[in-house]
Amino acid sequence: MKKIAIYPGSFDPITNGHIDLIKRASKLFDTVIIGITQNSKKSSFLTINNRLKGARDALTDIDNIKVMSFDTLLVDFAEAQNAQIILRGLRAVSDFEYEFQLSGMNKHLNPHIETLFMTPAEQYANISSSLVREILSLGGNISSFVPANIETLLKETFA
Repeated sequence: MKKIAIYPGSFDPITNGHIDLIKRASKLFDTVIIGITQNSKKSSFLTINNRLKGARDALTDIDNIKVMSFDTLLVDFAEAQNAQIILRGLRAVSDFEYEFQLSGMNKHLNPHIETLFMTPAEQYANISSSLVREILSLGGNISSFVPANIETLLKETFA
């Protein structure tokens, strides 16, 4: 059986921290699906189409990934994709409580899908999409936090 993992998120924008986790996960699984969704608790800066294209362009060097959008329950999307694993990134201890609650709820909704937590490489531990957007909005340099194509996309969108 192929091992398929889903790495879900809003990816608004995808950052070097996300990409680090995706590259590392791609070595562990046959396929890693980057599931981009609209988070109902957040207003998006980039459109879903820009987030999809930006992620695809940033990840062209990884063969065993797919970038897709979804607007259903995560466990339903995972089941439709025959995924057995949901990947979640933990940057800090503060992320754990929320992620632990999500993991428990997903396990309740579908006991056949496991959640795997991964931590970022040290140099990416403080990067978040919201901080990247804030730095950009204040005129700061975001080039070390996102791939070049995403920096260009963000600057065009912000302008």
